[in-house]
Amino acid sequence: MPRIYLYRNPVDFRKSFRGLAAIVEQELGHNPFDGGLYAFTNRQRNKIKCLFWEDNGFVLYYKSLAEEKLRWPRQGDEL
Repeated sequence: MPRIYLYRNPVDFRKSFRGLAAIVEQELGHNPFDGGLYAFTNRQRNKIKCLFWEDNGFVLYYKSLAEEKLRWPRQGDEL
């Protein structure tokens, strides 16, 4: 089971795997190739993208909720 990391700040969802991997590396200080799963949400919290490295390439999952919002921790929240 991979380690799961939630990026708390909203992300511009025009970003694809390269932009999200850059956030993982530059803002989180992690290696995006380490096998961890990195989850991102948009400002409205109705979409989620999950990024992880598998064998020889990135996998990017994307889900858009029709009506509900994701419960997402904010910057000051305790986990």
